[in-house]
Amino acid sequence: MHNYRYNSNNKRRIPLQMMCLLLGIVLLLSACGQAQKPSSATDSNTGSNAGSNSGQSSSSPEQNTAPPQEEVPEEPQEEVDPVQEQLSSLTLEEKIGQMILAGVQGTTLDDQAKQMITNQKVGGIIFYANNVSTLEGTAKFVKSVKEANQSNPVPIFMSVDQEGGKVSRMPDTVESIPSSRKVGETKDSALAETMGELLARQVQLAGFNVDFAPVLDVNSNPKNPVIGDRSFGSSAELVSRMGIAEMKGLRSEGIIPVVKHFPGHGDTSVDSHLDLPVVNKTEKQLAKLEWIPFQAAVKEQVEAVMVAHILFPKLDPDHPASLSDVIIGEHLRRKFNYDGVVITDDLSMGAIAKNFKLDQAALATVKAGSDILLVAHSYESAKTIFDTLMSAVKSGKITESRIDESVYRILALKQQYKLSDNQKASGDLKQLNADIVDWRKQIDAR
Repeated sequence: MHNYRYNSNNKRRIPLQMMCLLLGIVLLLSACGQAQKPSSATDSNTGSNAGSNSGQSSSSPEQNTAPPQEEVPEEPQEEVDPVQEQLSSLTLEEKIGQMILAGVQGTTLDDQAKQMITNQKVGGIIFYANNVSTLEGTAKFVKSVKEANQSNPVPIFMSVDQEGGKVSRMPDTVESIPSSRKVGETKDSALAETMGELLARQVQLAGFNVDFAPVLDVNSNPKNPVIGDRSFGSSAELVSRMGIAEMKGLRSEGIIPVVKHFPGHGDTSVDSHLDLPVVNKTEKQLAKLEWIPFQAAVKEQVEAVMVAHILFPKLDPDHPASLSDVIIGEHLRRKFNYDGVVITDDLSMGAIAKNFKLDQAALATVKAGSDILLVAHSYESAKTIFDTLMSAVKSGKITESRIDESVYRILALKQQYKLSDNQKASGDLKQLNADIVDWRKQIDAR
């Protein structure tokens, strides 16, 4: 048994020893914590290096004890609509200009035409027979228009009526293409498709990018003074088959086709260049004949449709088709479900000029759903349409969103065909002429 002597100093010694022990534990823990910090930093560095260089060796198990960070999924980026992007960059003046397709005077670019392109910023030009000289001269004229337009943000439509037969704008050095009726008599859609390809190659020789063809009118009235042999025939099935083939031929060569003349110009007895034709047919009657080729074209996603200046009083007693919301809006847009470009026939033709003021016609056709207003033969007419639409938007008669609808379609078509004002006239005249002669022989042999 040990003797244990009580000493008052023991009271102080015991707590003091405990305090020293506790202090030692604290210092030890602190030292351990300090030793672990570099390991954590190394872990972090190793992790970032591993992300940038997967070939490095992994760190020690002790360094990988930190839980992996969850990757935050990236938000999906919205797809950019290049057409909407271009539309948003345009001023109101530039947008309204896109809706005008104007004629020019003479065979060279004059100062008035330059001003029209610069000031009204027209989206397209049409050439008629009086604008065509030699092939070289016409190509030079087309090129000068494109060069004048380079100060504008959107490339320009360079258009022409090149149908074959009596409606031909090409110089005599280019072999001729027979009428649609002659091609239609073969009933061979392959020959019609070749017709479209040859027409496209013809207009490319001068640098055009739009052809107002094919004609989809069914020539049901033998007394028709304006269509006749411009039509493939009197059968809706034949006109549909041959017309769609020609349309495909044009587009296959990079030329924009414009089918015409909706809702159908085949049963008129008046030339709309001179006065307003009237066709007293019901919707059911039109659906059984005139509308069949156009519905076929819409089904084939036709790029553009030209609307005629014809009054159909049983559909709309007050407005010809080109100014009618019933015919363009209700039927072509909604019932046919067509969302491509709608172009009016020339608003300076007698059918309109004798019955409407140009500013009234311009407002009516835009409200009806037209996208491009064709007006030829007068620079003043193009300016009138431009000023009318500008004023209508500013006064609230037409909303800017309505203008945007049309311009979106126009820009989409120009982007689809990758139009550029730098595009030059192209093609081999000698080879083209030889191909046309060979194709005509096939037509004659049928």
